Amino acid sequence: MDAEVVLQEEDMDGSWSLLSWLASCIMVFGGAVPYVPQYQEILRSSNTEGFSTRVCLVLLVANILRIFFWIGKQFETTLLLQSVVMILTMFAMLHLCCTVQNTNRVSTRQHRLSDLSLQHFWRWTAFEDYLLFCFGFTVLCAVVTLLLLDSALFVETLGSLAVMFEAMLGLPQLLQNLQNRSTRGMSVKMVLLWTAGDVFKTTYFVINDSPPQFWVCGSVQILIDGAILLQVLLYNQDSRVKLG
Repeated sequence: MDAEVVLQEEDMDGSWSLLSWLASCIMVFGGAVPYVPQYQEILRSSNTEGFSTRVCLVLLVANILRIFFWIGKQFETTLLLQSVVMILTMFAMLHLCCTVQNTNRVSTRQHRLSDLSLQHFWRWTAFEDYLLFCFGFTVLCAVVTLLLLDSALFVETLGSLAVMFEAMLGLPQLLQNLQNRSTRGMSVKMVLLWTAGDVFKTTYFVINDSPPQFWVCGSVQILIDGAILLQVLLYNQDSRVKLG
């Protein structure tokens, strides 16, 4: 009887370990999945107007900061790997957007990082400028972190900044939809996957007792996702009224 109990406990432990491993894999790669339909939409239409590249800016800054937060406060390695995957995903999105925009460009005028123009910030022509900006930002974060790593206040502030930026993930898309008065060119599947992912990861943060910054960030993201989905309904209804 005791042997049966031991075997049952081992089976339960094995099942729990498998579920935990699957949840970790979803956390690492799940954040990149919503951008697959948007990537395909841009490829199909050869148009980037419906997607806000400032989403990439927000996520790059958030995940670079999160990596340095991990250096000061080693939370789950899963979340560190998630940041690395997300940074690579955002570079892939920016590379595609630059390629499509340069193909469709009528004017020969180029906007470069070296122009130091606030008006054209994050609207550069060359993909290399985005890489250079992120490299410079990373070096700056590394220097400041090296100097202030012993300060608990600095480390917590770094974590708060990381999740604050990540919480604003959908805000550039929300604002671009407002400016365009349309959600055309934006992948609705991307936003639905954002919402599903944000609900999943917020639950994951609570269950795994992650720093409170993480689940607060997830809750704000869910609210912004909901606002974008309301835009989809509103603007589609307006389009039907105009066509009618």
